[in-house]
Amino acid sequence: MSFDAGKFRQVLGHFPTGVAVVTGVDAEGRPAGMAVGSFSSVSLDPPLVAFMPDKSSSSWPKFRDSGSFCVNILGAEQEAVCRTFATRGGDKFAELSWQPASSGAPILDGVLAWIDCDTEVVHEAGDHYIVIGRVRQLEIGTPALPLVFFQGGYGRFSSLSLAAWESDLGVQMRSADLARPHMEALAEELDVECVASAVVGEDMVLVARAGLLRSQRLPTAVGQRIPFEPPMGTAFVAWASDAAREAWLKRLPKDAPEGTLETLERTLAEVREAGYSVGRGHRWHSQAAEVLSRDQPDQHRDETAQELHRLIQMLPADYESPRIDADDVRTVSTPVRGPGGSVVLVLSVTVPGRRSLGADLTWTVERLRAAADAVTKALEGAP
Repeated sequence: MSFDAGKFRQVLGHFPTGVAVVTGVDAEGRPAGMAVGSFSSVSLDPPLVAFMPDKSSSSWPKFRDSGSFCVNILGAEQEAVCRTFATRGGDKFAELSWQPASSGAPILDGVLAWIDCDTEVVHEAGDHYIVIGRVRQLEIGTPALPLVFFQGGYGRFSSLSLAAWESDLGVQMRSADLARPHMEALAEELDVECVASAVVGEDMVLVARAGLLRSQRLPTAVGQRIPFEPPMGTAFVAWASDAAREAWLKRLPKDAPEGTLETLERTLAEVREAGYSVGRGHRWHSQAAEVLSRDQPDQHRDETAQELHRLIQMLPADYESPRIDADDVRTVSTPVRGPGGSVVLVLSVTVPGRRSLGADLTWTVERLRAAADAVTKALEGAP
């Protein structure tokens, strides 16, 4: 059978691909890079990945002989970065921030993830090469949606886990930008730390923080992740769709005590009625803080997640209920809503040490909800 190149591209264009920038250094140590839509994992043991540069590429020869490369997976907001590297000639790194991987290849700021590799083998395949690399180091970067190439154009998608929350991370990040001035004012007024969290997959991700002097600072950092599982996260779940609530409840351990599900449902109703949730208990917060305060959290991500999961399982099902009398209130959380009333962000105020918000709970809730309402209004969200 015969067919032209145009039809080949048209048909294959119906298979959506992610977009990456493969970088390296030339013989003089200068950065080089190229945009690819052909990146793929190859093997888990040994850890191998691959990409397929065009034989006519002017960028690939610059770092082919370096023996290494770094794959930078682009986010949906990095289309301009992709176009920069898809263009021939010019200094592609002139207006970009980056840092070297252990191989020396550039890691671009703001990418979703990066994979640093040693070149294992290069095969010829028609008018392209197949470059296979052995992974030497890899990390998750900025939490966001990926840039996607489909039918000749760039776009994005909403994963099922995000779609269940009737939102996407782009809205959540914009919400965080709008929230920062309110968070800073609230943190100063109440002498607390104020954080904004979003749901990303199976985690609650801290997307912004403000407040407290460095000497008082809690072990929280932007990008930090906490497992999104019962009984944590009720300020997200209380107003969520049935599908999203069921997905959250299914993360309960199979051996959960009898009555746990009913207690969680009641707690969600109480949070919805009150308009906020709480977190309490000095001892538990101290244990969680110890886990989160590692000097090099990125190198212990899996271990940290497992320890946090274990700590969360220790909590009672009504842990975040605003109806439980407790003087030791450490955190208060309330939702920020987007168009349609969906929860796109949760604002929380937290205190360090043995300090409690219990005595000033009414005033704290009032100020926190006023800040959340202001952000909701800026987003043109439903109150």
